[in-house]
Amino acid sequence: MIGIFGGTFDPIHYGHLRSALELKELFELDHIRLIPCAQPVHRDLPMATAMQRLEMLQLATQNQTDLIVDAQELQRTGGSYTFDTLTALRHNYPNVQLLLFIGSDAFNEFTTWFRWRELFNLAHVVVITRPNAELNNPLNRFFAAKLTDEKQLLKEHCFGHLFFQEITQLAISATAIRGMIAEHKSPRFLLPDAVVNYIFQHQLYF
Repeated sequence: MIGIFGGTFDPIHYGHLRSALELKELFELDHIRLIPCAQPVHRDLPMATAMQRLEMLQLATQNQTDLIVDAQELQRTGGSYTFDTLTALRHNYPNVQLLLFIGSDAFNEFTTWFRWRELFNLAHVVVITRPNAELNNPLNRFFAAKLTDEKQLLKEHCFGHLFFQEITQLAISATAIRGMIAEHKSPRFLLPDAVVNYIFQHQLYF
């Protein structure tokens, strides 16, 4: 089983890393692929360049063999679509369970994603929730048909299910970190030291 954890990672921080580690253990995954988005379709462009975000990811995960940095979206032109990423991964791993992890905020906008229904033909969709979090809208008929609360079904099938997983998410955000740096406050202990040093070396977010 392989987990897919995408984001702009602008910058990567302990909230991302802790969530990825916890998800790997909860679902007994072989590894999680951290996939930096090149050109987000549903949000503003990142402040750091694609190469800078990739290098920060590599620094943050350099001693974690079960967290793999996957740069495929940075190597494509145009907008970054999850459909294209999952299609490529399914081609490379035709008989492996793929779990796409998304936040509850992203799930609330899921029906605006490119070819969103077809994503379930490529992977399971696992929505990461916070304790006592609620969805903005009830599940439509399509989602309700995909929904399961049996984790074993994710292991028995390579794709096709919707699953909600509560995790202990750290209250750390990349937006807040960028704001701290812009105000000349230290972001240490919110992200790996190697990433902090990289940010200051390259004068990012000032």
